[in-house]
Amino acid sequence: MSAQSEGNYAEALQNYYEAMRLEIDPYDRSYILYNIGLIHTSSGEHTKALEYYFWALERRPNLLPQDFIYMAVIYHYVRLSPL
Repeated sequence: MSAQSEGNYAEALQNYYEAMRLEIDPYDRSYILYNIGLIHTSSGEHTKALEYYFWALERRPNLLPQDFIYMAVIYHYVRLSPL
């Protein structure tokens, strides 16, 4: 998470992709997918971010309401049509 917080998104993505390769627990994988979505949101890749948010949701359907904030913001401000 350090690379992500420092704005080094390329390194953070590599770290998360490696974590996805190693992690087997679906619940933990959902957090990894969600964090990948956060990076894509920060990079302005909104469609890609939504894909990762939805993949996280598929693995952890009991997301907390605050987990949906970034999805709502993308739909509201970027005006993407629902996938």
